[in-house]
Amino acid sequence: MKIRKLVLIAIAVIAAGFLLIQVAPYGRAHDNPPVAAEPNWDSPQTRELAQRACFDCHSNETVWPWYSNVAPVSWLVQHDVDEGRQRLNFSEWGRGGEGEETEELYEVIVENKMPMPNYLITHPEARLTDGEKAALADGLLVTMGGTAGASSAENESEHDSD
Repeated sequence: MKIRKLVLIAIAVIAAGFLLIQVAPYGRAHDNPPVAAEPNWDSPQTRELAQRACFDCHSNETVWPWYSNVAPVSWLVQHDVDEGRQRLNFSEWGRGGEGEETEELYEVIVENKMPMPNYLITHPEARLTDGEKAALADGLLVTMGGTAGASSAENESEHDSD
């Protein structure tokens, strides 16, 4: 009897805590500012792959799922979108050092660091095949003024010389 009462009290405290955190203001600013400028995409395929795998965090065209309104998940989603837009925003192209990140952008895609694994759980459409990842990475290199395949060729030659 005593254990049952403790369990019910614990459940009530957890439920009250869950309801209380819903009033926290962070994580509900689901704004999508207007698209100011996009890159001059090298191909429609590159844009489509970027839209599928990157735009929810790296553009002003975020699709906000229902769970982005429920704390504490809303806090994580808002943080990821804010940070993603700050690092690289395809909707505000030309306002930051996009060219400085060319090599890093290529690497995070081919090394499976982006899209983030926790994003892929709820967005299976963002999961790219190896061929799609290579096409996206090469397409972004060309879009940003680089040469497609240059980084992969450099990496192979570095590993060959080891």
